[in-house]
Amino acid sequence: MTLDDYNGFCASLPATNHVVQWGGAHVWKVGTKVFAIGGWDQGQHLFVTFKCSDIAYDVLKEQPGLRPAPYLASRGMKWIQRQTSQSMDDGALKDYLRESHRLVALKLTKQARKELGLGAG
Repeated sequence: MTLDDYNGFCASLPATNHVVQWGGAHVWKVGTKVFAIGGWDQGQHLFVTFKCSDIAYDVLKEQPGLRPAPYLASRGMKWIQRQTSQSMDDGALKDYLRESHRLVALKLTKQARKELGLGAG
């Protein structure tokens, strides 16, 4: 997945916004909450970080090319970073990004979800 592919896909999800922060990372938010982070390993390869369910986290963290997300996972959050497509192709990554968006949107207040057009419940 290229940076353009990543940004294009994240932009296609409802009520998202994009910022570049944290040393050039492409951060995608639903409302005010982060659901995806795209960054680089020494400027070479795109790494994509996303939130996932507890079960998915336990499975994915053991797969080649994936790891618990630096900083986030060390604080008990269930975030995975895809470093290579060895165990997760781009199609699967898009599915996980879509799920990350859903999980994060559910943490928004009912009022915020309503204002963003995501439904209140």
